[in-house]
Amino acid sequence: MTTWQGWHRFATTDPPAPPQPDDPPRSTEERLAYHSSFVTIRTPAISQLATQVRTLMILGRHQQTTARPSLIVTGPAAAGKTTALLHVGRACHLAHTRKNPPPPGTAHAAVPVAYVLVPPGATAKTLITEFARYLGIPTTTRMTQTQITEAVCHTYTAAGIQLVLIDEIHRLNPRTTTGAQTADLLKDLTERLPATFVYAGINVTDTPLFSGTRGAQLAGRATLINCGPLPARHRQHQPFRDVITDIENNLDLTHHKPGTLPAHAPYLHQRTAGRIGSLTRLIRQAAITAICDGTERITKASLEAIRLDHLAETHQRPTQRR
Repeated sequence: MTTWQGWHRFATTDPPAPPQPDDPPRSTEERLAYHSSFVTIRTPAISQLATQVRTLMILGRHQQTTARPSLIVTGPAAAGKTTALLHVGRACHLAHTRKNPPPPGTAHAAVPVAYVLVPPGATAKTLITEFARYLGIPTTTRMTQTQITEAVCHTYTAAGIQLVLIDEIHRLNPRTTTGAQTADLLKDLTERLPATFVYAGINVTDTPLFSGTRGAQLAGRATLINCGPLPARHRQHQPFRDVITDIENNLDLTHHKPGTLPAHAPYLHQRTAGRIGSLTRLIRQAAITAICDGTERITKASLEAIRLDHLAETHQRPTQRR
């Protein structure tokens, strides 16, 4: 998805569809493929991010003199940051293309969204080269950073990019010379491109990104969206249990009893530490196992048999009762 062709394919491909009561039964292979890809569960972080992006894009639409306000999605690993970023980017892409279809007789689709990964050990030149690669802007090793930046700003503006998504932002360290130059490049891009920037990274507030003069500038322009673990309870609500219910409602198992998974919400919260990525992986793996072994249902015993990612497994795994 870090090229326009890949992003366009992702954004325009229909997401997996949950089973409907009137649909004919799916084959085993179709159900395995469905649970492998699965639907995107709309978490509170996704809802908040979608609202903020829409508002800031409107706010910055006619801003000319200074950088538009931006957003930072932060949280621990496996908390659903990239999922939220991609979900909102796809929604923006589809909304824009519905309102601005290509003129009759032209094959050129609108290019409203760019998705860029910060490369490991990023320098200003390697990062701007990633921007160029997304739209297929030709570059050579002899080109300077300034030349590539000029080409990127011209092409992105001409293409009508409105939303720039930058993932793995925690890889930047403005305390180093190369990191400071890279952070300055991003600041320059936000001032030259007529687009809203959204960054995502692991525990960004604990990194050097918010320190020093450059960090103060970023903090002064960016709204923080916390994509942390979901609490078991929040006032009168049970957000983690609500997400479990949404996941269960989208399963495609022939013998699974509705309400089974929400009843195990305390166990699932302890098992995954409230991380959405770990939760969805656990339930999807259990669903695939249930299809393969013919039980077609998920139980606490089948969940307990699943080995999760190391982060989840090392977080206070529940002890077995004797």
